[in-house]
Amino acid sequence: MLSDYQKTEFTHEGETKPVYTRGMGPAVIVIHEIPGITPEGVRFADWVVDAGFRVYMPELLGIAGKPLTTPYALRSIAKLCISREFHVLAAHRSSPVTDWLRALARHAHEEAGGKGVGAIGMCFSGNFALSMMMEPSLMAPVLSQPSMPFPLGAERKAALHLSPREWQCVKDRCAPVEEGGRGDKVLGLRFKGDRLSPPEKFETLRRELGDAFEGIELDDSTANPDSPAPQPHSVVTNDLIDRDGEPTREAAKRVISFFRERLLGT
Repeated sequence: MLSDYQKTEFTHEGETKPVYTRGMGPAVIVIHEIPGITPEGVRFADWVVDAGFRVYMPELLGIAGKPLTTPYALRSIAKLCISREFHVLAAHRSSPVTDWLRALARHAHEEAGGKGVGAIGMCFSGNFALSMMMEPSLMAPVLSQPSMPFPLGAERKAALHLSPREWQCVKDRCAPVEEGGRGDKVLGLRFKGDRLSPPEKFETLRRELGDAFEGIELDDSTANPDSPAPQPHSVVTNDLIDRDGEPTREAAKRVISFFRERLLGT
């Protein structure tokens, strides 16, 4: 499924990672979930390309194109937990890899042009798009089933895996223009029963960002019954039912329309 993508590499401060690119138009960074870039993740990226964007899909874990299986997911989780690039339990600081992602956003904006850059994170990377708002070109952040910090205890359930400085930047940018902000918006997606992405995270976003946060929460019954995942979790990939009118497909369409509103003004 990646045959239409160009595999490149991007280096920032000595750290080099593969990046799969495709399309023309403003840049959208599609950050995969556990276990890595799966066929369902590529399908979503294809929809973004078809909507008029240039996709940048970095490979942070796993083997690009390999389907999800339970053993594969467990191996990726183990790597995630021991890697110095990810701080899976950090409530009030972000993962170091977000600095690399901000640099990728700057590079993508320079290369693709346009008003700015969009980004969607999923699962462990779900809140990375918030950290990336420290980069001024990041204008369309989407959080799909944000899971970090892993929800162990009440504090982590409500936390957003951001440093105080990053969180203040998000709030400043989302403040109304008349109050000195940029009027930026944040979009979030989750299944209502998802224990990995608990409702407390969205409650924090609604309380702190007000109307600047749009949260879509889907009933678990709308998830793909044939998903290999043990419970509804992956809104725009494994648990999506690819038929018009299905709530998960409509949620994916809303993500793309959000990118169009923020990056194309349509």
